[in-house]
Amino acid sequence: MIETEQTVVIDAAIGDVWNYVSDIQRWAALMPGMRECAVADANDSRWTLKVGVGGLVRTVKVDVHVDEWDGPGRVLFSYKLDGDPVQGGGTYTAKAVGESRTEIVLNVRVEGGGPMAPMWEAMGKPLLPQLAKGFAGQLKAEIEAVNAPAAGHVPAAAPSGFFARLRNLWRALFGRGRA
Repeated sequence: MIETEQTVVIDAAIGDVWNYVSDIQRWAALMPGMRECAVADANDSRWTLKVGVGGLVRTVKVDVHVDEWDGPGRVLFSYKLDGDPVQGGGTYTAKAVGESRTEIVLNVRVEGGGPMAPMWEAMGKPLLPQLAKGFAGQLKAEIEAVNAPAAGHVPAAAPSGFFARLRNLWRALFGRGRA
């Protein structure tokens, strides 16, 4: 099993953050390689992602289940890849750290199964924290953009340095972006 935790402070009130994160399609849209998010009900969805490593590119289907919506402060979720021995889960927690600032903590765990699990987890262990950090940063940017004051707002600069390289690595591994 591999696990990571990322913390980020968002310049938005906890209610505004909850309005964004309580929509599973918004989470799915931030996933690199996202092709489709089919929502079955309030707790279940199927995400279709195009992923690749090197010259090998394939489409995977991920069944995502929200185990508990406890807004605005907590979401528990689990997932399982269809046809692959990979599953996992995680948590989203949020707390107000000011009138218009919210601290969120994302925790994600991935569990591989079968004879290839040790190799898969060894390859994923150094990458998962970087990917989760990039996802948390994008989540922050999206929420702040949605909640930015219309007048006088200056958009955030494009990622540079380490984060630009991380974004490019993610796109190389898992596809070029959203369909």
